[in-house]
Amino acid sequence: MAVPNDIAHWRAQIFAKLLLVVFVLGAATAVPSVLLAASEGIWSIVVIDIVALAWLALIWRWRRLPYTLRVLNFLGIAFLVGIGLLLKVGPVSQIYLMAVPVLAALLLGLRPALWTLGLAGLAVLVVGFDQNAQLQLAGVPDYGLLKSAIITVNFLFMTAVLTLSCAVLLQHLARSFDELQHHQQELSTLNAELRLTSAAVSRLNDMVLIAEVDPDGEPGQRIIFVNDAFERRTGYRRGEVLGRGLRLLQGPDTEAAVLEHIERAMARSEAVRAELLNYTKAGEPYWVETELVPFADEGGVNTHWVAVERDITERKKSQDDIHRLAFFDVLTGLPNRRLLMDRIDKLLASSGRGATYSAVMFIDLDRFKTINDARGHAIGDALLRNAAERLSQLMRKADTVARIGGDEFVVLLGHLAHELHAATHAASVVAEKIRAAIGRDFEIDGQTYNSTASIGVTMLPQGGQSAQDLLREADTAMYRAKAEGRNGIAFFETAMQAEVERRLSMERDLAAALAAGALRMHVQAQVDRDGRVVGGELLMRWPLAGGEMVPPQVFIPVAEESGLIVELGAWALRQACAAVLELARAGLAMPLSVNVSPTQFRQADFVDVVRRALADTGAPAALLVLEVTEGLLIDKMEQTIERMHELAALGLRFSIDDFGTGYSSLAYLKKMPLYELKIDRSFIMDTPDDANSRALVQSILAMAGHLGLRVVAEGVETRAQADFLTAHGCDCMQGYLYARPVPLAALIDRLQGKTTVAAA
Repeated sequence: MAVPNDIAHWRAQIFAKLLLVVFVLGAATAVPSVLLAASEGIWSIVVIDIVALAWLALIWRWRRLPYTLRVLNFLGIAFLVGIGLLLKVGPVSQIYLMAVPVLAALLLGLRPALWTLGLAGLAVLVVGFDQNAQLQLAGVPDYGLLKSAIITVNFLFMTAVLTLSCAVLLQHLARSFDELQHHQQELSTLNAELRLTSAAVSRLNDMVLIAEVDPDGEPGQRIIFVNDAFERRTGYRRGEVLGRGLRLLQGPDTEAAVLEHIERAMARSEAVRAELLNYTKAGEPYWVETELVPFADEGGVNTHWVAVERDITERKKSQDDIHRLAFFDVLTGLPNRRLLMDRIDKLLASSGRGATYSAVMFIDLDRFKTINDARGHAIGDALLRNAAERLSQLMRKADTVARIGGDEFVVLLGHLAHELHAATHAASVVAEKIRAAIGRDFEIDGQTYNSTASIGVTMLPQGGQSAQDLLREADTAMYRAKAEGRNGIAFFETAMQAEVERRLSMERDLAAALAAGALRMHVQAQVDRDGRVVGGELLMRWPLAGGEMVPPQVFIPVAEESGLIVELGAWALRQACAAVLELARAGLAMPLSVNVSPTQFRQADFVDVVRRALADTGAPAALLVLEVTEGLLIDKMEQTIERMHELAALGLRFSIDDFGTGYSSLAYLKKMPLYELKIDRSFIMDTPDDANSRALVQSILAMAGHLGLRVVAEGVETRAQADFLTAHGCDCMQGYLYARPVPLAALIDRLQGKTTVAAA
């Protein structure tokens, strides 16, 4: 089907209307003409008019004929009518012939028009020769051929002007139609692309805004377009934002520096990218990554801004979560060690520049482990959160409270004073406030819990200190506060560091001595009421190269703190097995006691370690007595008792060392597979002179008798003590009155009668 802009379609429409007009007008003029001609007897005119009208009606009705054939028939009618009138009426009828090439140009084009022009001119020259030759033309010789030629040439000239004008005009119109059609196709393609682009932009997940540049020069003051994603994310309808400025979405926490950066770029008509905090219609904040791009007109003047915004709220949340995990404690929300070290470094730098003194406090919660183990981690965590909240409430905004692990907190007090004495006093005041705050009862789930704080303080700057140095100094001071009874405050002194260094050196040397086999086991004999040796206790000794001994009360705590006690205990156990075998070989089989530390006993593989030692050495388990302290029983009592029964099943016996100094309870004594109780030397040394000590010893002996337990009294040094114990039924005694700790070989020699005096 022809499109409206096609020239052929246009000609067809013109021809259809022309046929109708010509038929109507022809009918209107032909009827009077036929009547007049008939009355005058001019039948040729009658025939011509009737045939022309009939032919014209046939062409008008027969639309199935091809367009060109219908037009040629129409032109043929006009030509024949013009010839007939030219023959009957005269030269005036030449106007009919003039219409033929003009109509051909209009309906068919230039080439058919030129053919009909030539045919019309030939008809005028030939058919109208007689009439034209008879015309009188002023100034023209009376030659018929010349006059006819002049009239024909004038006819052709005027007809050619009209024909060519119409033809050229229609050619230009045809080209215009072609160009218009081409432009319409391009426009249609562009419109389709625009609709597709608009639909795509509207359905993008990213938010798109377009704003006109303000006529006064201020950028982005009138929004003219937003897409669907914008409406979904912000809660604004399109009609609510059109005409408003780009600042519509900004709020109280939108960073001013970012806005200034954007405005500077827009003032220079430069594209800009930024991360921005926006707000929805309901006031909900959300983060976007926005890119603003300027659009200029043909003259290079910026007329619009296009903003493409991507919601990055979840990404920012993830970044915040990662940052929080990296720099903050998950449980309390306080800065962690990593962030603390960074702030200490900054505090060192600023304190040095400002010539002011600051402080670092190391805080450890006393008895936290007991509460945590007894009540569970949930209560322990709640206690830590409460402690963190109390510490935070005491501090200034410029100070830092951090949790660096377990129940350990660190407080940074910045820029206390310009003088060390004044700064130390200020730090002492704050430390006392912390101690008092932590000392108040904590109420958790309707229960009251009490903890205290041991606080170590170090001052800065004091030359060459690093963040690690400050933490170590404050930690060292904190341990001094714990050693002095807990719930106290200690300031770091250089002597403390020396003590720490000494302990570290001792730990290193102890490990080396153990690895080199330099440690020794001595035996202190245990005697019955008649003075006969009935057993012994193995005691660890650490001899030095110069012949001196490191006291057990010095190196055993170091081993406990460093974890070496487990390795030492395993070594001592194997030494005890070997000693029992050696005594048996000497014909002096008797039980030997060996100390087991709580740390060693709680090792998951302790039973397996004992079983392997017995299997490897072949020592009789019945001659080994494991000495444990009462402190072992306060942690996981049921599990401890179960493990003791496992060991007892191997044939081992148990002794409670230092009985009466810990958490004595008849309840656990009934459940445990005990062999003996050892009365601590602190009770024996004041017996029999001190009434309280005397009463305690008597009570222990009476209770042990009822429970069927053997009793060993430690630290017996005088005859009066021995007599008192013997008189009250003590089974066994151990102390310098009878023997000092000696090497096993010396004890064997004594028992075999080779020496008569106890070794020193």
